[in-house]
Amino acid sequence: MTASIASTAAPTALIADDEPHLARALAAQLEAVWPELRIVHVARNGQEAAERIAALQPDLAFLDIQMPGLTGLEVAEGIEGATRVVFVTAYDQYAVQAFEQEAIDYVLKPVETDRLGRTAERIRRALAKTGADNDGDAPLLAALQRLQRAQSTAGEGGARPALMRWVRATQGDVTHQVPVGEVMFFRADDKYTCVQTATTEYLIRTPIHELAAQLDGERFWQVHRSTIVNLDHVASTRRDELSRLFVRIRGHATELPVSRAYVHLFKAM
Repeated sequence: MTASIASTAAPTALIADDEPHLARALAAQLEAVWPELRIVHVARNGQEAAERIAALQPDLAFLDIQMPGLTGLEVAEGIEGATRVVFVTAYDQYAVQAFEQEAIDYVLKPVETDRLGRTAERIRRALAKTGADNDGDAPLLAALQRLQRAQSTAGEGGARPALMRWVRATQGDVTHQVPVGEVMFFRADDKYTCVQTATTEYLIRTPIHELAAQLDGERFWQVHRSTIVNLDHVASTRRDELSRLFVRIRGHATELPVSRAYVHLFKAM
């Protein structure tokens, strides 16, 4: 598999770390476990990383999380091309957020060469996938999503709270009791979350990750870090010329983007 990738085009990568000696060490380890990989740039802060990723469009970006300017998570969120992300960090508490940003792996510092070798193999498999429906990381992503729900829903004694039946949402100065079945989708918007029904847009302050823990997961799917859709109102999906997936809501003109981390959910639809 490695030979087939190298025979077509050498994969390229960017490294971002505000500690130069760690960036050099990572580059050396990558050379050892993946000689075909070509490092095209080493960035010393998040802003530089974002600019060079946009300009160079590398296949991969190895990002530290805590960097000046922009965090690695913010850099990943802003990537618009096909660059895949590997987070390399000393902090394990960002794992769920990292995979929400469609990371292909999450490697803890100090980086062990054997562990990086497994990362290289995972990336090789991902890059070797053909077509737009690359779901090789789907089981890992699904596991992390379950972990996120478990962390969000565990109350005293680990009991899950009752599923939400009504949404108390405001429109202007009036607070409404909206049946959850009438909600077509929830979408984060700055400090609020928009609650869209067929006729009205309401606002609530509950963040998306808390809503996901209170909604029926059989009916409501998170499709993006900022969006939850009600499957009862999904009319169809569409891919654009860049193979990005969008959800179309019945009776609503807006198309909602689906992050690569959630594309696998729609394979059976």
